[in-house]
Amino acid sequence: MSAGKDKSGIGQIDDVIHGRLRLGIMTYLLNAEVADFTELKKALDATQGNLSIHMRKLEDAGYVSIEKSFLDRKPLTQIRITKAGREALKAYVAALSALLGPIG
Repeated sequence: MSAGKDKSGIGQIDDVIHGRLRLGIMTYLLNAEVADFTELKKALDATQGNLSIHMRKLEDAGYVSIEKSFLDRKPLTQIRITKAGREALKAYVAALSALLGPIG
């Protein structure tokens, strides 16, 4: 294999999505459309700090949008998957499938 050429396809895997928690956030939002912070924290069994860091990475990449507001004087953070996030997740799944090939 020549230097700089990735024949395995591993280079097509999106590092922003590839972490366990970030992949969990993306797949959860793909099905839920929108989730609040507490809902995601419980669903993914994550700590507040860890979830915040990973949500920020996804937001910085444009894969999720985060809206902060108040409900009954309590902070409410809602997270949505963006169109770019949907496309990135679709490409991630395709790259992973191509990399793994048939299993069995």
